[in-house]
Amino acid sequence: MLSVKIAESEHAEPATAIWRGVLSAFCACLIGIGLARFAYTPLLPALVADHWFEPAAAAYLGAANLAGYLVGALSGRPLSARVPIVVVLRAMMLLATATFFACAYPLGFAWFFVWRFVAGAAGGALMVLAAPTVLPHVPASRRGLAGGAIFMGVGVGIAISGTLVPLLLAQGLRETWFGLGAAALLLTLVGWTGWPRASAPAILSAQEPAPLKQWSLRALYAEYALNAGGWVPHMVFLVDFIARGRGEGIKTGSEYWVVFGLGATVGPVLVGHLADRAGFAAALRAAFLFQMAAVAIPALGLGRIWLIVSSFVVGSFITGTVPLVLGRIHELIPRHPAQQKAAWSNATVGFALCQAAAAYGLSFIFAESGGNYRLLFGIGAAAMLLALTIDLLAAVIVKPPEPHPRSRLSSHRP
Repeated sequence: MLSVKIAESEHAEPATAIWRGVLSAFCACLIGIGLARFAYTPLLPALVADHWFEPAAAAYLGAANLAGYLVGALSGRPLSARVPIVVVLRAMMLLATATFFACAYPLGFAWFFVWRFVAGAAGGALMVLAAPTVLPHVPASRRGLAGGAIFMGVGVGIAISGTLVPLLLAQGLRETWFGLGAAALLLTLVGWTGWPRASAPAILSAQEPAPLKQWSLRALYAEYALNAGGWVPHMVFLVDFIARGRGEGIKTGSEYWVVFGLGATVGPVLVGHLADRAGFAAALRAAFLFQMAAVAIPALGLGRIWLIVSSFVVGSFITGTVPLVLGRIHELIPRHPAQQKAAWSNATVGFALCQAAAAYGLSFIFAESGGNYRLLFGIGAAAMLLALTIDLLAAVIVKPPEPHPRSRLSSHRP
């Protein structure tokens, strides 16, 4: 059997330069997703309480960010093909930062919609481009650690937003937006110079691509998309549900958001350990089962301890499912990096599309149902159940190929 070879440059990059690149990608994920997307969740009840927007309008503004994410995920790679990728990354970090300052001025729904959409687009581009720009420069033996460090930025951003937003809100809503903008600007400066300047090592294959397991891949795309939709109730409505739905206030709601962020911080490490022991297919199936139960907890009206568990578990899989799906793609398409990239692109687009559609759909249901939070979480749990069902059917209909020992996240990250 012919092997896949990685063409290394004669002079390896210094370790310091490699990890500075990881730091830059970490900052990009923290700004573009951890803050630009997730800081809005603890802010939503404050926007309603301060009469900036009605509840339904505030929910639609949360959905605007997810729609922008879809656009950013679709346009990031084509844009980087025409403009130097480091320029694109820096521009997106600056653009995401600018949206915080723009949102400090309540100039109407249209103004906010545009800037929340722009924040999502910048975050989508950063999510698509940051890690793939850095990880090919990392030695294969350390890419798992480097990828985990990069995606920890999302969880750290969530934890920071849950801690920082309540403190800033004591000074006022406008001051909160300014404070988040200042934090994003500082992170942009920290990550400004660390991006790799040289081209990544080329990946060469001496073997013709094997026929793809198309049905299994399409099933995986559907599962990942449904998973994205199932997260929306927690991503958009969790803090508002605690603060206004349960009447416990913004401070308590933000505490749950910190728990959510802690889960998102450790998620990649926890699920990576599970995948190493059980394989990516089994780990992904377990992930759907755990998430279905966790998303259903708010719909069942369970108490504080269960809501803490729900916040932590869903937060863990918000970041943890990404390497699981990527690892599953590598199991289905071993030794073919080009096909893996194409499959990951398809999965990412489906993910972003379903997440945006779910955000708008659930916002509409929330408005039409008179603010029925439990219905939203029930729908999210049903999406997870459907993803699990598709996965089980795929396992019965198509016998999965044996995973290649070098296919487990040894090359590319999202």
